[in-house]
Amino acid sequence: MSAALLVIDSRLRAVYDGKTGTDPEEQRMLEEAVASFSPAEARAVLEGVCTLVYLYMNWLSKAFAEHEEDVVEHVVPSLVATMRMMPRTFRPEVVPTMAGLLTAAGTGLSPTLWRAQYGPWTEEEMNPLEATAVLLAEYVNRISGKGNDFATTLVSDVLSKAEQD
Repeated sequence: MSAALLVIDSRLRAVYDGKTGTDPEEQRMLEEAVASFSPAEARAVLEGVCTLVYLYMNWLSKAFAEHEEDVVEHVVPSLVATMRMMPRTFRPEVVPTMAGLLTAAGTGLSPTLWRAQYGPWTEEEMNPLEATAVLLAEYVNRISGKGNDFATTLVSDVLSKAEQD
């Protein structure tokens, strides 16, 4: 979970810093880290990204519920529209999968359990999955009004509370 949070936070910071591409040194370090993961560790990072999606959608669900609005009705169409504007990251065939992931999380279903019924994640879905988590974190930051690191802080606080319990 921590590794997933670090990756998403790093990507989000690049977005806020206005970087149009990935820093080659940062990309090299990330690739080295990923290459060092065992299959079990790689699955754990993947599950961590899914958990981040779940936590962000859970927070958004509570925020929208305070205004008697539905998270799926507001978040999914907005993010799908953004995905469609990013065809190099989100090929058309992966957009429905990412929309399903967001919908599952928005209705309280674990994204990992939701995906299990469709088979394992494919390599082609890794980039879109990461980008979906980044878009969702940015959405949380934007509507919270509490700064560009709110989504990261939100998850860090949840992890700290879980460790204390």
